Amino acid sequence: MLAALIAIAAVVVIILFLLSAAIRITREYERGVIFRLGRLHSPPKGPGLFLLIPVVDKMVRVDLRTVTLNIPPQEVITKDNVPVRVNAVAYFRIIDPESAIVQVENFMVATSQISQTTLRSVLGQHVLDELLSERDKINAILQEIIDEATSPWGIKVAIVEVKDVEIPSSMQRAMARQAEAERERRAKVIAAEGEFQASERLKDAAVVIEKHPIALQLRYLQTLLELGSSQSTTIVFPAPIELLKPFIERASSSS
Repeated sequence: MLAALIAIAAVVVIILFLLSAAIRITREYERGVIFRLGRLHSPPKGPGLFLLIPVVDKMVRVDLRTVTLNIPPQEVITKDNVPVRVNAVAYFRIIDPESAIVQVENFMVATSQISQTTLRSVLGQHVLDELLSERDKINAILQEIIDEATSPWGIKVAIVEVKDVEIPSSMQRAMARQAEAERERRAKVIAAEGEFQASERLKDAAVVIEKHPIALQLRYLQTLLELGSSQSTTIVFPAPIELLKPFIERASSSS
């Protein structure tokens, strides 16, 4: 009797072991790549519940969610021979679970390495000004190259973004001086343009005054009005000879 109970218990344990080895559950964002006696068994399983043949089948889980890959800082020499330190971030996901497992040993490491080498190669083909001002263009180039390189591994690279660009302190000071000089140049150009426009208006005013001399007298009277409203106790202003001419003629005629 005892032997029968032991046999039954052994059978139950074996059945439970086989069930635990055979039953697999994958989440919505997971797929199970099945190898049957070492051979790839298509298609990938999941999501949900499915059965495996114990001992015969081996399953590798693959996550289909988007992965955030931080590209470590890279020392780069730009096209104009400026040393910079750049890091970036890449977003990718697996679209072909079988290729991600079969075609490459470790897709995370492989994607990270190809991203680092591509980052150094692409940034080395651009000058510093492009790296600072045309970030979107460089990001698009990086994304295209990395996506093409990882495509045989069943990986789709969606976004690559250059995060930080560290410039040597000496170069930062030089760029600050250059920016200051540029601002001074623009200020001088704007001031010169203002002087030119003012001279054009003065020329137009001179033409009007030449045709209508009374306009000069009106301007003079307006100037006197502006001077009279000031807080000064002493005001010195020039008197045009045209205003005094009638009095001089009258004095001459009387004498």
